[in-house]
Amino acid sequence: MITRLTTAALAATLLAGTALPGLGAAEAAEMFNRIATFHVVDNLPEGADREKATVAEIISASADGNTLVYTDSPGERIGIIDLADPKAPKPAGTVALGGEPTSTVVAGGHALVGVVTSKDKAKPAGHLAVVDLASKTVAATCDLAGQPDSLAKSPDGSFLAIAIENERDEEVNDGAIPQMPGGSLVTFRLAADGTVDCGTKTVIDVSGLSAVAPEDPEPEFVDFNAKNQIVLTMQENNEIVIADAATGKVVTHFSAGSVDLDGIDTGKDGVIDLSAAMKGVAREPDAVGWIGDDRFVTANEGDWKGGSRGFTIFKADGTVDFDSGTSLEYETVRLGHYPEKRNKKGNEPEGIEVARFVDETLIFVGSERASLVGVYKDEGAGKAPTLLQALPGGIGPEGLLAIPQRSLFVTASENDLREDGLIGSVVTIYERSDAPAAYPTLVSADKDGKPIGWAAISGTAADRTAPGKLYAVVDSAQSQGAILTIDAAQSPAVITDRIVVTKDGKPVENLDLEGIALAADGGFWLASEGNPEREKNKTQSTLLRTDAKGVLVEEIALPAELADKATRFGFEGVTVTGSGADETVWLAVQREWKDDPKGMTKLLAYKPSAKSWAAVHYPLEKAGKGWVGLSEITAVPGGLVVIERDNQIGRDAKIKKLVFVPLAGVTPAPLGGALPVVAKNDLVDLLPALRAPNGYVLDKVESFAIGADGEAYAITDNDGVDDSSGETQFLRLGKIALPM
Repeated sequence: MITRLTTAALAATLLAGTALPGLGAAEAAEMFNRIATFHVVDNLPEGADREKATVAEIISASADGNTLVYTDSPGERIGIIDLADPKAPKPAGTVALGGEPTSTVVAGGHALVGVVTSKDKAKPAGHLAVVDLASKTVAATCDLAGQPDSLAKSPDGSFLAIAIENERDEEVNDGAIPQMPGGSLVTFRLAADGTVDCGTKTVIDVSGLSAVAPEDPEPEFVDFNAKNQIVLTMQENNEIVIADAATGKVVTHFSAGSVDLDGIDTGKDGVIDLSAAMKGVAREPDAVGWIGDDRFVTANEGDWKGGSRGFTIFKADGTVDFDSGTSLEYETVRLGHYPEKRNKKGNEPEGIEVARFVDETLIFVGSERASLVGVYKDEGAGKAPTLLQALPGGIGPEGLLAIPQRSLFVTASENDLREDGLIGSVVTIYERSDAPAAYPTLVSADKDGKPIGWAAISGTAADRTAPGKLYAVVDSAQSQGAILTIDAAQSPAVITDRIVVTKDGKPVENLDLEGIALAADGGFWLASEGNPEREKNKTQSTLLRTDAKGVLVEEIALPAELADKATRFGFEGVTVTGSGADETVWLAVQREWKDDPKGMTKLLAYKPSAKSWAAVHYPLEKAGKGWVGLSEITAVPGGLVVIERDNQIGRDAKIKKLVFVPLAGVTPAPLGGALPVVAKNDLVDLLPALRAPNGYVLDKVESFAIGADGEAYAITDNDGVDDSSGETQFLRLGKIALPM
């Protein structure tokens, strides 16, 4: 009899309490957990082309927090979300703007939107649109005589500030500034109902202030304090300005300064190597938010020459009160979210939100490239903020929005990658409560004072005797094939070690490790997928054996008659049955090769004692969309367990499951002839576990293992944070009853 885990059981298991290691007193704090994910494409107007890109970039909320408004630049519209039930957000329509919206705030019953109408970056143009939310119409516009970027509303609702960026053309002079015309800071007075009198427009001149291209100010982001003072970042100028809205005058200004960064990764080589340094890195801040009236925090994304990979708290006089240094960067590494392909500016913190939740002031820092939001508790002037947790969401969280009156936090992710078969733009809803943080589910420990770098886990095996001890491999998203040791007895699970696969003391090149199994001598069997269809640097699926330290002992190539039939959908898992002369190394081939009938893939059986190859056929499910293949194989009493999955993500995902393959009476046949077809029994539907975190279903569940104590685990592959949110789900499936 086969026992299946119920949806409720899987969800409860998956969402068991986790907390970031080392938080100490922060463990008692209330935490945010994701409660809903809204797909922006669902808000398209009737008749709109659903294949075209649509995004949520900057997001705002009504005073009661029941309505969200976001900017959709490619669609030249704003979108509205009904958030009355935060666990079930509903589409509430869109409003066409006739230009690209850059930012929005809700005031009274109106959404105030900065709209770019420029046809030429040398002639920037734009306006402020006043949108009546009840009628979903543009009630009025005010000409801005330039290209708007960020908008902010004063806490008392009397002023609106707009950063007029007049964005530079990156194809002119390699994007260097100055590029005229320069930008400015604009304010308007607001009526109680949120309407704007265009005649109250005030232009605050911010030219001539910065040391960098003073004639070409590049205003980026604005925020108000309770004294109606505006803090303005000028990102490319590396300058910060404080202006008074009532008088329309600059109060003070100062350079955002620079930092020295030690122990960071600067090489774009597929290896997370935290040993390099950068000196005198300009902060070049993007988003900014006041912390009370006398301090503010910046996200130091960088743009032109800088980007310090962290955030800084300044006093209003320009004094640095706190700088995060490499701490945020290291947190993205620790959680497997580090974007190694973006090493010029690292994780690129871009978003800032500051809000008071009950008796705590929280700082939210959004990392655009790591697709994470760090949540910090402000501890007051002169003290370092405390990291409480990190939140996953969509790809590229651009807009951050706190709704403290409802204990909610919202992110808007600007990337729509549906054209590439990936996830579209999403708005993610989090709720704060006394429940423990459900994310992360897998982190790395520190080694020599720095977190172990990891990403793209693609195969797992369990230690034979130590409960909760797992070994995992990473795929070609990391240029060095590596074996990770995971302690699943901790929550979250912890990567405690990383060893690189080597030969003659050097990393083995061209590995695409997709499977791992324990060898009889204490070493490992590894499956490398390869890609024989590439025009350059062709590789074949290969079986490898290493010693316990990852040193390559044996490399076993496919026999010629099989290699000629291989495709890029190669080895996706390896496991071992039997011992001695009966030892058999099984390899799962992801999809059909050239000699397979349609809908059949191979399970290859290699006998080390005879150095012989044989195989059986595995019948794949039919795909409703995309393709279906195998992504893991694990030996269990009486047979094998494979992961069978489609390549679909989010709501398109239909097949993600564990399947039991009985081996009783099965004799693999020699290659080149007819192959026996194995039976298959559905064991566990993994979709409930993948849906349980209230995000979207991650497409690549690629690892499965059963520990020495019978506990089962599955892990998703985050693609090395390349066109991916970086999210990894370490699924605790409990004890699975196998067929007798």
